[in-house]
Amino acid sequence: MTNSLRPHGHHSQPLPPVQEPADGMTAPRPSPTSQERPPGPERPPAAAAKPAKSRDPFFDNAKYLAIVLVAMGHAWQPLTSDSRAAEALYMVVYAFHMPAFIVISGYFSRSFDMRKDRLQRLVTGVAVPYILFETAYSLFKRWADDDPTHPISLLDPWYLTWFLIALFIWRLTTPLWKIVRWPVPLALALALLASVSPDIGDDLDLQRVLQFLPFFVVGLVLKPEHFQMVRRREVRLLALPVFAAALLVGYWAAPRMSSAWFYHRDSAQEMGFAWWVGVIMTLALFGCSMVLTACFFAWVPRRHMWFTALGAGTLYGYLLHGFLAKGSRFWGWYETYDWVRTPLGMIGVTLIAGAIVTVLCTPPVQRLFRFAMEPKMNWAFKRDATELARERAKSGAAIR
Repeated sequence: MTNSLRPHGHHSQPLPPVQEPADGMTAPRPSPTSQERPPGPERPPAAAAKPAKSRDPFFDNAKYLAIVLVAMGHAWQPLTSDSRAAEALYMVVYAFHMPAFIVISGYFSRSFDMRKDRLQRLVTGVAVPYILFETAYSLFKRWADDDPTHPISLLDPWYLTWFLIALFIWRLTTPLWKIVRWPVPLALALALLASVSPDIGDDLDLQRVLQFLPFFVVGLVLKPEHFQMVRRREVRLLALPVFAAALLVGYWAAPRMSSAWFYHRDSAQEMGFAWWVGVIMTLALFGCSMVLTACFFAWVPRRHMWFTALGAGTLYGYLLHGFLAKGSRFWGWYETYDWVRTPLGMIGVTLIAGAIVTVLCTPPVQRLFRFAMEPKMNWAFKRDATELARERAKSGAAIR
């Protein structure tokens, strides 16, 4: 998410642009305690930059826990056909883990505009990783699934890459959502229309882009005090019976309802239902997802935890774990090892999935794959006049 904070104070020349996160889902980076100063007399202490604001561990914790649930959900999916309990747990988690992730993405996209540095970060942090991972996933499927005809198409996202193209489109539309009077109802209306429009097709996975759009827009309109509300003790206590009720409903619905509703990738007609069912299900799932997302946020730790630092690498974990998740299906691991379908085996699979995605979020993995996830690419962009003037002023000051 883009969430740069501008330093306050009086400056005789524009400040250098604040670096923004590349993955669209990171909390605000602290502003530097001292900015590069233009040549001239030393500024008085009163005009000095304010101390840096620290990252809020709440959002890093939320992102890490959400990505762990994503990985666990992918590990449970092959087990749902044999276990009603696994299907119920799968449905409940799928009802809120991506909505929570998307709400946070929207929240940290509030400051996005068409400024050059932010557009540049959108290209290098979202568009370029989409191109690279869409290509890598397609090649992986050709090799691991023995499917040499699988196409490489940037118009048809495969598997996890839909989120990147969706984030790219959502963020580009952010300025529009900031000027309309009722952004959330409008986004929900678009989601309803998508859910009953089978002719949209698969290009850019627009069904998911539109059906998940309301959660992004909710994030855009949220304020810090809204997150403070769900972190109150009474909300945390209320979240426990809500989750328990959701699990009971999920257990009841498991043999009666398709979990494909939670993917938001097809219209009602494509799933074999009348159009009006799509309207009802979209509204019902939006309400359920928002309630469960609020309950999830209520139980996210507010202090620094051992995993807090991993929240900055969630997009690494998200995209990289997909190779193992898909590989486990292509190579028949769930059919080869019968122990995974026992109760202890399901617990073991859950812990393994959580451990793998945790490792993939660590700084060493981030450094290894930063070339693909956060490329600099300064060579690809023009430099504006302000930046060039600043560098010339700096060079002149150094010579003097």
